[in-house]
Amino acid sequence: MFVFVCARCDAELTVPLSQVALPAHARQKYGNGVQLPVLMESGTFAVDPAPWGGPRRRWDEVDPAEEPSDSASEEIVIAPGDVRGTRLIPDKRGGACCGLDGADGPNVACEACDLSVATRVDDCSLWQAVRLSSDAVRRVPVDGVDATPLSWAELTEEGEKTPSFEPISTWGGPLGPGHYWSWSPRWEAAAGQALAHLLAASEGRPVQVPKGLTADMFQRALDTLLPAGPPTRRAVLAGPGRPPTDAGADILLVPVHPRTGRTWAPVGPAVSAYPVPLPLGVWLWLVSPQPNVPVPASGGLPREVLRDDPPPPRPNHLFRADRGTFRHTLVRLPAVRSPWMRTILAKLAQVGPGDLF
Repeated sequence: MFVFVCARCDAELTVPLSQVALPAHARQKYGNGVQLPVLMESGTFAVDPAPWGGPRRRWDEVDPAEEPSDSASEEIVIAPGDVRGTRLIPDKRGGACCGLDGADGPNVACEACDLSVATRVDDCSLWQAVRLSSDAVRRVPVDGVDATPLSWAELTEEGEKTPSFEPISTWGGPLGPGHYWSWSPRWEAAAGQALAHLLAASEGRPVQVPKGLTADMFQRALDTLLPAGPPTRRAVLAGPGRPPTDAGADILLVPVHPRTGRTWAPVGPAVSAYPVPLPLGVWLWLVSPQPNVPVPASGGLPREVLRDDPPPPRPNHLFRADRGTFRHTLVRLPAVRSPWMRTILAKLAQVGPGDLF
């Protein structure tokens, strides 16, 4: 375990933390006036190595072994409740309307020496987090044993599924605070990341994904951006506890370990297939969906009681991947410089904002 201390005065700035993988939705901006929860689980931290947005250099200026960004210093992402010994900087509010958006740079200072050490983000439509600046803090080991990462078999048995749709909370409006049912923001971010990989794995050919919820996530976008007709590359769901993948699969939709960030790797004939990463909770739901999600009860029942009758309403629009996550992932994949990708990018430029994303 680690605590993070001020690089100038060594004051402790966090509680003891264990490292986990960066969530796929870490940089997502979702909807308008939406009240998103805290990004990181309390007691954990993740490293965000890449700046958000487009590459800072052109592809022809980058060595093939490099990513296209001249990366700014990495950030350490933690839950706001795990911060200690800091204060907010009042004049660094940014352009936020309901909280802090970090647009003016670091807005949290060390209480002991006044060094700017972090950026707090909690505005509407943004996941709430504190981002420690790696050049302003140091990681110090502390007593305490990190739990051993669960095996893939244990994760399959004990891992928590992420429902595909959920109630979305909103800030107060003319009728006060409320919520509406929609596709899960986590799913939209996961789909944006995976769609970029699916396009890279396509090699410019059509891609067919499994029918059902997986097709709801990806097939419409793939059919829009990729050419029609054979030969088609086949994508399948693969991972721990699944039947062995046959040699005819070109692309594997596989889970990412939530602690280590490692992608599940196949053995046997499918070892050469392109692995497309999915967050474990999303992957678990895809391989074993739950038809009716329990929802908070109303009326005379206690608040903590959940009910599954009647079933919750369905989203009123087709599934759309998160555009920002998609673009952030795609521009950092080597395949984006391939000649066949130019046709895909040209189609992407013609797609309206609400058509696929």
